[in-house]
Order: sequence, then C-alpha cells, then structure tokens
Amino acid sequence: MLGFDRITFAPYVMGGRACIRGMRVTVSLIVNLVANGMGIEEIVDAYPYWEPEDVRQALQYAAWLAEETVHALEPAAV
Repeated sequence: MLGFDRITFAPYVMGGRACIRGMRVTVSLIVNLVANGMGIEEIVDAYPYWEPEDVRQALQYAAWLAEETVHALEPAAV
C-alpha cells in the first residue's frame, strides 16, 4: 500500500479501521486533531506513545485516500 508501513488494519482492532501501528489509534483521530489546530509536536506531547512519523503518515494516508481522479464519461448511445 504505497509505503504506509505504520498504517495497519485488523478486524479486531477498532472494527478494521485504519490504525497506527496496530494500536487503538485511528487515522481519523489524528487527522481530526490536526484539523482542529494541533501541531505534530503538540500531538506527540499529548500522546507520548505516538511518534511524529505516526502523525505524518496518518496525514499522508488521508491525503492519498482523498486524491481525486476524474474519469471522462462517454455519452450514452441513444
């Protein structure tokens, strides 16, 4: 999965949602912290078991998911 070595999925951890290193920490939680104004250093200070690379990779994964691809539609035959 494009080098996301810290993003894990397990059906028994947070219902299979994207998590960080198998912990019960979802990518969406980290993205929400950043979206609400916390910086990487602030997040790592608040959650000392997280590493700066965990936050960066969560953001990279979210950006990868949000990447848009436009596909031209062909007109339907009449």
